[in-house]
Amino acid sequence: MTPHAEREETRAMPEGHEHVEEHLDADSKRLAELGYRQDLNRGWSGFSNFAISFSIISILAGCFTNFGAGWNNGGPISISWSWPILSAFILLIGFTMSELVSAFPTSGGIYWWASKLGGPRAGFYTGWLNLVGLIAVTAGVSYGCATFIDLTLDTYSTSWANGYSLTRVFIIFLVVLAFASVANIFRGGLMAAMNNVSVWWHVFGAAAIVLVLLFVPDQHQSVNYVFTDRFNNSGFANGSTSGFPYWLAIVPFGFLLTQYTITGFDASAHLSEETREASKGAAKGVWRSIFYSAVGGYILLLAVVFAVPDDKSGNPDNAGVGAGGVAYIFDTALGHNWASLVLFISAAGQLFCATSCATSASRMCYAFSRDGAVPGWQRWSSLTSSRVPANAVLLVAVISAIVTLPALVTVDINGAPVPVAFYAVTSIAVIGLYLSFAIPIWLRWRHGDRFETGSWTNGAKYKWMNPIAVAEIVIVSIYLMLPFTPGAIPGNKDFAWKFVNYAPIVTLGVLLAITIWWQVSAKNWFTGPRRTVDEELAPEFR
Repeated sequence: MTPHAEREETRAMPEGHEHVEEHLDADSKRLAELGYRQDLNRGWSGFSNFAISFSIISILAGCFTNFGAGWNNGGPISISWSWPILSAFILLIGFTMSELVSAFPTSGGIYWWASKLGGPRAGFYTGWLNLVGLIAVTAGVSYGCATFIDLTLDTYSTSWANGYSLTRVFIIFLVVLAFASVANIFRGGLMAAMNNVSVWWHVFGAAAIVLVLLFVPDQHQSVNYVFTDRFNNSGFANGSTSGFPYWLAIVPFGFLLTQYTITGFDASAHLSEETREASKGAAKGVWRSIFYSAVGGYILLLAVVFAVPDDKSGNPDNAGVGAGGVAYIFDTALGHNWASLVLFISAAGQLFCATSCATSASRMCYAFSRDGAVPGWQRWSSLTSSRVPANAVLLVAVISAIVTLPALVTVDINGAPVPVAFYAVTSIAVIGLYLSFAIPIWLRWRHGDRFETGSWTNGAKYKWMNPIAVAEIVIVSIYLMLPFTPGAIPGNKDFAWKFVNYAPIVTLGVLLAITIWWQVSAKNWFTGPRRTVDEELAPEFR
């Protein structure tokens, strides 16, 4: 028996369908038109919808945990210029997705859009890319959070600091995943409340850090340094900071900082079935979370770069920052006590972020399983009495832990520890998520004026916005699949597998696996999103 057929046998349909529609509110009616019952609890406000995407983007997480990726691949200009330029492109991507979620406000919306606009195969590929990306971003944020919790504890205990090990950080990482899972298994209202708190923690926490960085350090770098200085600690091009290799290879490697930080805003789509007035609220949640994060993140990053300390010779300590990241800046420029406060604010914000990531990933897993696309779909699409997909939450946590296991291997580049596994996991997140965005964005462009918009629309601007959005995604994804260091290139005298960026291995491996699966089996039973309500509730979907 195929998953489709089995699902149709086991799914219980509501009774008295002829009387259902008159009892549905506008959101539930629209959901019924799209083919689904209102199974999830619709208790999220528009602000809560914005809050989860804002929390997942988390400028207190990505801006700090991936700071080294930008710094070592370009230096100050890789941050002061790359961030606003890439943010503008990402906002463009957000606008195109806001239009889509307004038209189709469903959980797992990304693959639903692709299925509706391009057929079952487009939906199958989009769904798996999106699910892989969401699990990877949960893993990356949780591991980054564990690192900052460990750094925070270092400032309170010398013995703790002296006992550092990758194993200890990994154990903290598992604790973070466990906390995020438990928080998500409680009623959805708890997560909505946590995300509302998270917004204000990020706003006031980031503001506090900026003020500390402005007023506490004894000296600051010049405007000229922040906006013109270059630094190449990638290992490529012999440290050169000029010519085509620097501008077309080294600096783009640093795009990971911006592209990873400003991701996860599709959470507004995944939580649309739990959001009131979702056609407007979820659409605004997508683009507003990007815009406010881009502005806040830029201010935060500039404050960090201005606070870069000098070395013993009186010059900006680029090498020290390259080796120690933001923790080195905080400790050297601010002193022990202030550094403790800043690290604590950041670690707490990242814990909020990790919990929100688990929410988004589990909702996507639930929705994709509801349509039979995930092996063991019956288990992952089941809900607790509180209408929460607890099994999907646990699945996300377990796979997140497995994909991060390479972080237990020590990697030193140019004498400095480099979190290659962390960069690989975050690259997987960016590639998986953004490629899954690109498919429905491109398909919407191909539909042209035949596309039936919702209450939030880009009008005729989609004709140039959508192709630019897709082009940006493809270009950045290619860069993030390239080696991070010469030692990751087969044939290089320093080659070792521990240096390898395994993002392309995982991403291309997933694409190969789902291609084989589609050709051998899935095309025979996966027909895209499956209805859980009778056709009479939505005649236009017959």
